[in-house]
Amino acid sequence: MLKKVFLAAATSLVLAGATATMVSAPAMAGSGCHKAAKAAYPHDRKARHAYKKECKAQYKAWKKAHKKHHHLFG
Repeated sequence: MLKKVFLAAATSLVLAGATATMVSAPAMAGSGCHKAAKAAYPHDRKARHAYKKECKAQYKAWKKAHKKHHHLFG
């Protein structure tokens, strides 16, 4: 019984951690990348810079892929 309780608690922690780290691309625009990098690497400036750079690149790729084409005529 105690083993099942610990297993359930560990599973819930893993799932909570996985959902907390997933952030949608539109939310990461602008200062969102900076805040996420600061949270992920609070004491490592180089790692924070690399994370922020990758985050912005992913956002730009997502934005380009989901760009809506609005044409007035045609």
